[in-house]
Amino acid sequence: MQVTETHSEGLKRGFKVVISAQDIDAKVDAELEKVRANIKMPGFRPGKAPLSLLKKLHGKNMMGQVLEETIHSTSQEVLEERKLRPAMQPKIEIDESYDVGKDLEYAMEVEIVPEFSIPDLTKLKLEKLVAEPEEEQVQTALEGIASQQKNYKKAAKTYKAKEGDAVVIDFVGKIDGEAFDGGSGEGHQLVLGSNTFIPGFEEQLIGVKAGDKKDVNVTFPENYHAEHLKGKAAVFEVTVQEVQKPEDAKLDDELAQKLGLENLDALKDAIKKQLSAETDNLSRTCLKRSLLDALAEQVSFEVPAGMVEMEFEQIWNQLKMDLYRDAVQENPDLKPEEVEEPGDDVKEEYKAIAERRVRLGLLLSEIGQQNEITVTQDEVTRQIAQEAQRFPGQEKQVFEFYQKNPNALAQIRAPLYEEKVVDFILEQAEVSEKKVSRDDLIAAIEADDETAEAAAKAKKKAAAKKPAAKKAAPKKAAAKKAPAKDAAEDGAEEKAPAKKAAAKKPAAKKTAAKKAPAKKAAPKKTAAKKDDA
Repeated sequence: MQVTETHSEGLKRGFKVVISAQDIDAKVDAELEKVRANIKMPGFRPGKAPLSLLKKLHGKNMMGQVLEETIHSTSQEVLEERKLRPAMQPKIEIDESYDVGKDLEYAMEVEIVPEFSIPDLTKLKLEKLVAEPEEEQVQTALEGIASQQKNYKKAAKTYKAKEGDAVVIDFVGKIDGEAFDGGSGEGHQLVLGSNTFIPGFEEQLIGVKAGDKKDVNVTFPENYHAEHLKGKAAVFEVTVQEVQKPEDAKLDDELAQKLGLENLDALKDAIKKQLSAETDNLSRTCLKRSLLDALAEQVSFEVPAGMVEMEFEQIWNQLKMDLYRDAVQENPDLKPEEVEEPGDDVKEEYKAIAERRVRLGLLLSEIGQQNEITVTQDEVTRQIAQEAQRFPGQEKQVFEFYQKNPNALAQIRAPLYEEKVVDFILEQAEVSEKKVSRDDLIAAIEADDETAEAAAKAKKKAAAKKPAAKKAAPKKAAAKKAPAKDAAEDGAEEKAPAKKAAAKKPAAKKTAAKKAPAKKAAPKKTAAKKDDA
């Protein structure tokens, strides 16, 4: 093998590699020898066919495999001999003039991991914001639960239904005067304004009283789940049995028991534990960001442009998706390519964020390697098990997916590795605690969210430039929900999502760990995101 370094600029290296035709030929012979015993040829006993004949018949088929393995092994050899650590998989280009019997020549371009010094971790001084759940927050959470557990009480016969009330109805749906399957129901409770029935149905029941009979005229949406009803005009003959007024559930033992707890005190304790766990996560998030900020101030080294570009593309694509999702709410007919991208100033901000993430990711990775920090298979398995719990009944398929997809498995391993490195650094650093309120803790995180600030700026500019909605374009109905399991599932009703019996809470942003690098490329790369830290 002949290796010539063609260029060396910053972190970029280029090589020309030549493998002689004799070496390639010898590798083909060796591979044919391995399978010789299994090849059956007329006139020869198994394993006794001449190698020259085998080469003539099967040499070309064997050549592709030999070339692939040769390029892989020789490119790794080039890097190992020069003690170069690739940041990403090298780019290989084979000389187009190559043919069987000629020397194999290819060009290799690679970006390497830079050399840098790790700062003295024991000199890091950090402040950890800590907060305890307050009684007011527990009470607010309780009231939120109660509001989600509404009771409906029968109203007076003269009471007219309004939005938020429930009506108990019998109904028969007809198309062209004929009742259709699944379009009838008896004693069905419908909350007006819940949007559980097809568009236009609930609005027509505003103002009805117990005993009223009313024909509700609607048209099934073009994207309705039942094919035979799409776009059809229908009349529902509705009889109102009673109107019910809502009232929040009382904060008592009965409410707690309804939620599976012994009494109200047990419910309060459960809420406190939940709030404490959330607050602990918020506190760690804030501390981790402070840690990364402190590290970022102490290191400055060139980072591989390819890694920065890859990170930037991920951030930028996510931003474009967010901008489209916001814009399509106002103009449902809008296409993704019609949303104008933010300007170059916003793009530069995101590139700076991407560069920072890559630099901190390399730093954390180096700290982990030098201190022999690893992620065990048991830790990965436990994490996959947690992921599988999100898909009841499909746990086996989830495990099989990760077993068969190394990249997906790397995405499970990377954040685990990052958190263990962060824990190690925090053990070395000097960390003091400061008690704050939960609201102050949340505010501190929001104030330090660099990508949120950049995204807000981008969205503001996009809003100013967005194309006008097309004239006479009526608002489309909301996406249809899963049909309810009753007599109306193919008629009027579309099931609303179940309300969670839990108080609404601010969630800590999760760290989105970066994908692990390809085999024998850069050391495990972590996200080290200021906005996610």
